[in-house]
Amino acid sequence: MKNIYVLLLTVLIITSCGNEKEVSVADVLATNDVAQIKSKKATLDAKQQALSVDLKQLNDKLDDLNEDKNIPLITTMKVEEQVFTHFIELQGNVQTKQNVLVYPEMPGILKSVYVKEGQRVKKGQVLARIDDGGMSQQLAQLEANAQLAKTTFERQKRLWDQKIGSEIQFLQAKTSYEAQNSTVNQLKRQLGKSTIRAPFSGIIDDVFKERGTVVAPGAGSEIFRIVNLSNMYIETEVPETYIGSITENKTVEVNFPVLGETVESKIRQVGNFINPNNRSFKIEIGVPSLEGKVKPNLTARLKLNDYTNANAILIPQSIISENANGEQYIYILKDKKDNNEAVAERLIIETGKTQGDFIEVTKNLAADAEIIMEGARSVNNGQVVKVINK
Repeated sequence: MKNIYVLLLTVLIITSCGNEKEVSVADVLATNDVAQIKSKKATLDAKQQALSVDLKQLNDKLDDLNEDKNIPLITTMKVEEQVFTHFIELQGNVQTKQNVLVYPEMPGILKSVYVKEGQRVKKGQVLARIDDGGMSQQLAQLEANAQLAKTTFERQKRLWDQKIGSEIQFLQAKTSYEAQNSTVNQLKRQLGKSTIRAPFSGIIDDVFKERGTVVAPGAGSEIFRIVNLSNMYIETEVPETYIGSITENKTVEVNFPVLGETVESKIRQVGNFINPNNRSFKIEIGVPSLEGKVKPNLTARLKLNDYTNANAILIPQSIISENANGEQYIYILKDKKDNNEAVAERLIIETGKTQGDFIEVTKNLAADAEIIMEGARSVNNGQVVKVINK
């Protein structure tokens, strides 16, 4: 009986404690009692630990009941054939074969200058004259002597044709006439050097000497610079590894960063000599003047088409992995079901040239194959996966 009373007393005490209202956090904080605050914190910490244990048990149970828990989720892409155009990028400088310095061919005083900077001239146009130092008067005297020698020769020839006179007289007259003509022609050629003419049509870019300047043949005596901008080209050096793919008439994309202009051109000449110092060969690419904006020595960026495949298979480089043997591989899908579940199959591939983020697959990958994109590095060969393409 005593035990029954003790049990009833214990139940009454527990019941009275259970019905006691729980003190809120705000009420505890309002007391400013450190002991009560610590006690409340300890109670909440215990509840949080208990809840964490319960949540873990619930999650573990859900994982056990979930049949798809070990199936990786992946995205895929269907492989299609497409045109692949590969470019190599180089840098070159604008050149022109008609960019020359005009020098005097005889010494003397620059008598006249007929052109100015920026003026367009035609081939053969007179640009300047050098004082001939009395050479024109000498020519006039020689021409008079040549005329007399001609008259003497013609008369002697008529007599000789009539069998009058000696052969020696005829030959002397002929020799004198020919010698006078030769002297006149030689002096005319010399006198012609006093006139400076344009070697080709173009623009006078610089006038280095002024009228009255004493000039003479040789370095440092240039008088004009003439430039023709109608037939310019870009010269660049190409590594010898591309000697088989860089040929005449190949398409080139030419960009002038300073001008903000891009034009399309073609290779017009390929060099036949490989520079042993850098193992490269030169090429020339024709370029338009763009209304005079393109100048010699202007820098250009070039994209040369060295390879084109009309039926190429391209894939992102980021999905390719490599095994211990150095072989490249990707994952494709096989046995795909209606619920988008399939089997991941490892496929060894061979690759070729790259362009940006894509690379050409040259072997083992066929068109219409479905390759794994996102999740490609987290699946294994033969593993079941689920496609979640949007």
